[in-house]
Amino acid sequence: MSTIPATADDAPSGFGASNPLYAPSTLEFEAPPFDKIRDTDYQPAIEAGMAQQLREVEAITRNPAAPTFANTFIPFEKSGRLLHRAMWAFEAVTGADINATLQQAKTALAPKLAAHEDAIYLNSALFARMGAVRKALSTGRLDPESRRLVEVTYDEFVHAGANLPEADKSRLKKLNEEASTLSAEFTKRLLAANAQGAYLAPTSAPLAGLSEAQLAAAAQGAAARHVSGYLLPLQNTTQQPALASLSLRSTRQAIFESSWNRTEQGDGNDTRAIVARLAQLRAQRAGLLGYPDHASWRLKDQMAKTPQAALEFMDKLVPLATARVASESQELQAVIDSQGGGFILEAWDWDFYSEQVRKSKYDFDETQVKPYFELHEVLEQGVFYAANRLYGITFKERRDLPVYDPDVRVFEVSDADGKPLALFYCDYFKRDNKNGGAWMSHLVSQSRLLGTHPVVYNVANLTKPAPGEPALLSLDDVRTLFHEFGHALHGMFSDTEYPSLSGTATARDFVEFPSQFNEHWSEHPEVFDHYARHYQTGAPMPPQLVEKIRRARNFNAGYNMSEVLAAAELDMQWHTLPPSDPLEDPDAFQKVALSLTGLDINAVPPRYRTTYFSHIWAGGYSAGYYAYLWTQMLADDAYQWFEEHGGLTRENGDRFRQMVLSRGNTQDLAAMYAAWRGRAPTVDAMLKYRGLAGSDRSSNGER
Repeated sequence: MSTIPATADDAPSGFGASNPLYAPSTLEFEAPPFDKIRDTDYQPAIEAGMAQQLREVEAITRNPAAPTFANTFIPFEKSGRLLHRAMWAFEAVTGADINATLQQAKTALAPKLAAHEDAIYLNSALFARMGAVRKALSTGRLDPESRRLVEVTYDEFVHAGANLPEADKSRLKKLNEEASTLSAEFTKRLLAANAQGAYLAPTSAPLAGLSEAQLAAAAQGAAARHVSGYLLPLQNTTQQPALASLSLRSTRQAIFESSWNRTEQGDGNDTRAIVARLAQLRAQRAGLLGYPDHASWRLKDQMAKTPQAALEFMDKLVPLATARVASESQELQAVIDSQGGGFILEAWDWDFYSEQVRKSKYDFDETQVKPYFELHEVLEQGVFYAANRLYGITFKERRDLPVYDPDVRVFEVSDADGKPLALFYCDYFKRDNKNGGAWMSHLVSQSRLLGTHPVVYNVANLTKPAPGEPALLSLDDVRTLFHEFGHALHGMFSDTEYPSLSGTATARDFVEFPSQFNEHWSEHPEVFDHYARHYQTGAPMPPQLVEKIRRARNFNAGYNMSEVLAAAELDMQWHTLPPSDPLEDPDAFQKVALSLTGLDINAVPPRYRTTYFSHIWAGGYSAGYYAYLWTQMLADDAYQWFEEHGGLTRENGDRFRQMVLSRGNTQDLAAMYAAWRGRAPTVDAMLKYRGLAGSDRSSNGER
């Protein structure tokens, strides 16, 4: 197997030792040398990496020896080091700090990367060798993790079309190339639409209700774009945070409609034709691969196994959520009527009036708690503190390691015995050139085979405060930090031999489990008391305010569940289209799809509209958004186990780390969970903790 970088014969001209990505980084943990990498370095390195990996694969297939695990699977696991090194850094930067040069490279690389993946997964000679090794498993002496690698890898090849006749492979390659190109174009248009859809107020008058700090941040946002006035950028979701505070209904409506229509303006950022074609391409690909629809193909290797199972799971939640929504909306309408509003509750009114109801019902006001949730305190005294109490790990900030943006912080993570464990990067503030939402990924994955340790990162889109002002968070923002760090722990604790099975390389309806589980610790009394401190005085949050948060814990539970259910059902409806269906009109399709599922609630729009639903069109969650609900079940069921066994203890944390967080995809995931939990998961804890079972969280003392 070739282990040298690609040469000028099969790599872009100019790629060589002067490229910072040419060889593994000499920094600790092989962290990327962002201070040396130029925007123009990525594309040639990635193209050279593809060429190198194809040579490595060819070396495997040309091996005259009979196929064995050692001469087939091991070199395949070791292949693509240059490609992975370059791609992981490239994906981090293009997701969080893209510019015109990087966008051009991303557009150019999309079809090439799709073709490269096909060149490997549709390689008949390589697949034949893997099949021979798999066939001999019953007589071999492989350890369980190696057996798992054989089965998972072989299934991935079959799933990708390795068994197809050559003519169908050619058709599949064309479908994959077009789909990849369209996904890249979708991301490009959505990023531009998000920026273009920001609400600009010439004066502060339309923004009545915002705090002085919020107005200062809005003024800073306008100044950053070299315009006068106040700018409210669009978040990734349908609803926008400012709608909870803005008292002028006309402003709320304008912001909501800008969000709702951001990718449907009939301009260069319109995504309707793209998503319609992507849905059709995916259905056609599924048909070619022998499946009735994309969802059936996609869920074959997930915990749910079939779209029917996922739909049945969600359908059980719909009546519970919508019944709760009905009562919630009546409360909001009553407030509107009592104030002489003279209008029917609309989507842009929900957050504003729900805040009033929450304040009236629970004497809870979000503005009262924000001063106790300062970003860096929540991170270091909350997120890190919980991880230390559960797993014994410690954190030391590293200001000497290069980053791609000045807002990025880096921490070295050490294990309980003091040994270096990982590097953790965090990039929390919104930028116009950053994708929406929040996510985790890695710059280096863990593998004993490769001798690599994890370098992981979290990204979010919190509003950056004006200079000198603190970054104060909402309760939802706090949960986001804990959520994404749950993913980070899954990556950092990985202890596997093979990179393909490492860390978060699991099914979509399992990968959100550690992250949603970690959210629970944001409300654990010991953890909460440690980080909920006033940013000016350091005083703990008053007990009365803590009690208000606890009592209001499940306020808006119906709305919160319904908007996610609507998005998840919408995703599944798009991806159960048969291959023979013509192009759909996205707006008409969405209207019918939500009506069929009973989620066409005027005041409760889906968390993502079809045309800006980046999770499913560009984020790898196609036919998989239900995973956020499925893993709520796992996470809540798991947290209940902790409560039953003493809660926040090292013993509990170490057991969870050893049996779940460190294992990656080295075992069947359902069996892994059951082995740790002692049984399969049930929905009971989910209904209790999410406020849909008629019980209150106060019964167990949680906040």
